[in-house]
Amino acid sequence: MRRALLPLLLTVALLGGCSTPTPEAGPPPAPAGGAAALPGPVPADLALRPAPGTAPAAPAFTGALTDGTPFAAAELWAQRPVVFTFFNSWCTTCASRQAALSELARSYRDRVVFVGVAGADQADEVQDYLRAHQVEYPVVLDDQQTIWRSYAVREPPAVVLVAKGGALLRGWPGGLDAPTLDRRLRELVLAGQP
Repeated sequence: MRRALLPLLLTVALLGGCSTPTPEAGPPPAPAGGAAALPGPVPADLALRPAPGTAPAAPAFTGALTDGTPFAAAELWAQRPVVFTFFNSWCTTCASRQAALSELARSYRDRVVFVGVAGADQADEVQDYLRAHQVEYPVVLDDQQTIWRSYAVREPPAVVLVAKGGALLRGWPGGLDAPTLDRRLRELVLAGQP
């Protein structure tokens, strides 16, 4: 009897020793570009240039951020200027400019809101792009490119500047590099900036 049990006990001991405990997984990280990236309160000392009376109204739109949070553009520009960056995860020009653009967005945090608009892209590829380029501002998913069409964007990159109150100040097909966009923000929307 002991001889019959010995191989069975050896097998159980070996199998038990071979298994490794499954590490406990924490909650998955929050998607980049979601609600956590929305701006905080408007700074009390924010000084803005008035929008020209001849500027047309920017097309208002709603959508969903990368984490599914509802987004309404007019709610943001009611309080401060907004820069929309239209991009795709596969756009090489977008990728080459994104690090500097992300840094510029951080420097203007809460004063001028940057919002990405990802068109005709897969959600997982957008996440890879946002994480690789340290994009910390909210991103709207525009799978059908409805928002793109409302702003006459045909291909990425493109940048659009909307004044506080919703006046469409300027659009740049082909986008802008960060130093040029910085200068344009100081010229067009920020009062008292060097």
